[in-house]
Amino acid sequence: MALANPVHRYPSTLRAIDMSRLEGGMFRMGSERFYPEEQPVHRVRVDPFLIDRTPVTNAQFARFVEATGYLTFAEIPPRAEDYPGALPEMLHPGSLVFVQPSGPVPMQIDHWWRFVLGADWRHPTGPGSDIHGLQDHPVVHVTASDAEAYAAWAGKRLPTEAEWEFAARGGLDHAEYAWGDVLEPAGGYIANYWQGHFPHENTAEDGFERTSPVGSYPPNGYGLVDMIGNTWEWTSDWYRPGHTVEVQKACCVPANPRGGCMEQSHDPRAAGPAIPRRVLKGGSHLCAVNYCQRYRPAARYPHPIDTSTSHIGFRCVADITPEASP
Repeated sequence: MALANPVHRYPSTLRAIDMSRLEGGMFRMGSERFYPEEQPVHRVRVDPFLIDRTPVTNAQFARFVEATGYLTFAEIPPRAEDYPGALPEMLHPGSLVFVQPSGPVPMQIDHWWRFVLGADWRHPTGPGSDIHGLQDHPVVHVTASDAEAYAAWAGKRLPTEAEWEFAARGGLDHAEYAWGDVLEPAGGYIANYWQGHFPHENTAEDGFERTSPVGSYPPNGYGLVDMIGNTWEWTSDWYRPGHTVEVQKACCVPANPRGGCMEQSHDPRAAGPAIPRRVLKGGSHLCAVNYCQRYRPAARYPHPIDTSTSHIGFRCVADITPEASP
């Protein structure tokens, strides 16, 4: 399939601005309690790195687009040769938008996702919508290639799954959530996820029906915000079901592991064309207690690289160099 634009390395002054330095170390990656693709729990070590304190916002992405003229995947008409059998009226720019059903529906994603022509990062719910007043919300409707283009311009890169999970845990190595072992400590909400019965009942008890301004919730132990909920975040790792753990000596653990390869990165549960998939992390405002309990550091999801949605964003990392240290 065609990518929206080639990734160029643009001159940038954004490197290390609003980033936190993490010293790395060893942690237990994965979970045994929730979904099989998170298993097995295994020890991993990551080197020091820098990471954005927040997801990339609409304002930050707008500066990138203004500086480069970049067009996102959702802004470019799909090519008929990439999607055999597609109806001609669907070969127009657009993206997937969550549309809340008016009542209970079967728990199948086609009951709440719609491909909306004209939906993109500037128009998050389609034509007629805009990002006025949403400058400090995470940018959405970006594919993996869009995220990588921004990262390259900023002199950064996307995190590996291991780096992302290490950062999200905030030093709580054994906890299921980024803040401890209780989803709602003292009845409070620590992240932007769905309240009510998904997908038809959204009580919005936290005050947000969709995305929220970055930093609306407390930071984790590393000073990072919105690692959980709000929007899913792209990683650089190709998806494979479960964690592949090689037999290890008792003294050793994998260092800076990378996931899978593109040729084998297909979700065996998915119908339709075998589109390569990257790992998403962190869950979103659509994760709910009754559906998709992926508002956790260990949670992971396989997402097609050619698909943008209204609940996927990203943040960047950078390798430690003398000039990069904040």
